[in-house]
Amino acid sequence: MTANPELGHADWNERLERAQKMIPLIHQLHNEKNVVTSVFGRLLVGVTDIDIIKANKYARRVTGSQLSTADTLPVLEALTELDLGSASLDLGRLVQGFEESGESDLKAYLEKELEEVIGTGKDREPVDVVLYGFGRIGRLLARILIAREATYGGVRLRGIVVRKKGEDDIYKRASLLRRDSVHGAFAGTIDVDPEKEIIWANGSKIQMIYAGNPAEIDYTAYGIDNAIVVDNTGVWRDRAGLEQHLQSKGVARVLLTAPGKGDLKNIVYGINHGDIAAEDKILSAASCTTNGITPVLKVINDRYGVVHGHVETAHSFTNDQNLIDNFHKGDRRGRAAGLNMVLTETGAAKAVSKALPEFEGKLTGNAIRVPTPDVSMAVLNLELEKEVDRDEVNNFLRDVSLHSDLRQQISYIASPEVVSSDFVGSTHAGVVDGLATIASGKHLVLYVWYDNEFGYSNQVIRIVEELAGARPVVLPRRVSPESL
Repeated sequence: MTANPELGHADWNERLERAQKMIPLIHQLHNEKNVVTSVFGRLLVGVTDIDIIKANKYARRVTGSQLSTADTLPVLEALTELDLGSASLDLGRLVQGFEESGESDLKAYLEKELEEVIGTGKDREPVDVVLYGFGRIGRLLARILIAREATYGGVRLRGIVVRKKGEDDIYKRASLLRRDSVHGAFAGTIDVDPEKEIIWANGSKIQMIYAGNPAEIDYTAYGIDNAIVVDNTGVWRDRAGLEQHLQSKGVARVLLTAPGKGDLKNIVYGINHGDIAAEDKILSAASCTTNGITPVLKVINDRYGVVHGHVETAHSFTNDQNLIDNFHKGDRRGRAAGLNMVLTETGAAKAVSKALPEFEGKLTGNAIRVPTPDVSMAVLNLELEKEVDRDEVNNFLRDVSLHSDLRQQISYIASPEVVSSDFVGSTHAGVVDGLATIASGKHLVLYVWYDNEFGYSNQVIRIVEELAGARPVVLPRRVSPESL
């Protein structure tokens, strides 16, 4: 890795020129081979030359030294000469691996490292996805699905099912997709065909379907078949209720974006998605809090052993609370959400055991709803089997976030200035705040931030792609946390 951050204007111009040469190569790999590139996990999709330089600079967090466009440009050039199939390739790790290998022939090294995707081609039919419901999570799922279709092509959003609430319903739905008070403007263009009840988003045709219950819909009438239905209404949470979707023509599988009841498998991607069987037609993606804490709890338990613990969440208010004081069937949730901290219950601590059975009976939990619209924090107060050192725990979690196969689920930060709004838009299930870690003997307290809307929605999409057989192959392979 050749960059020197102390070099001046001339070096900057050289880096900028090389970054500009990289842009058409990035597009060529994507358009011709369906290959997406990144630098240590930072996707190079729709990037500028400055974005590329910043992504290279990010390498300092991983390797301790800054990556240069002089390193990554030759790798990109060599990749365009290979017969690659669909994949997500990390340029930073390829550069690092090549340097550590001691080899002199870059193309030969890449052919060996990427052998499993060479000659595999890019053509495959995308799997249809339908969103049943279009609230906070539904609209974020739509945004991610539209972006993922353009990036990878494995899944495509074909329909959205809602109850019609007026003649201008489709325009209001489109407007809510276009503008978001928390997550900003939609990245692209949105148009409406009111006669055919279609929303066009970045060229994708999304059929609005108005229905009162799941079983009455014939999706094949809209050209939708073998679809994955993502129920984000939360109305039905057990097998009996969700089986209504399978009565609809054109539905193959159902995924619930809430904790499932009864015998439904609750899946936290990265932890127990390997438990998904071909015969599983109905699954749950658990809750945002369960997704936020389970990956961290797993790696801590695997390394130190968790005897018992308590999870306290400071959770942003949600749409089921009242804007001002009014009747609510739930305890305390009738009080004004924007004016109060509201003590309430959470099932997330108990739900962890549905993904990690070894935590059965080990965790308790509570929640405090706080007057912020998004981003929450979980405080994990744990009693361990082994004594722990604060720095050792933090270094371990940092390594997990950078080098392991849980890097999409666990992130790590050590900044004295970050606050909740800094994590809006995080794609991780949870972000460990290292400066807040407390360790004393066998007692450990961890603070985990999580974007309870966008981070959770990304976890849901990972399950959708797993069900569709459309998860991109990420190379070079990562190590398991146990090996760190």
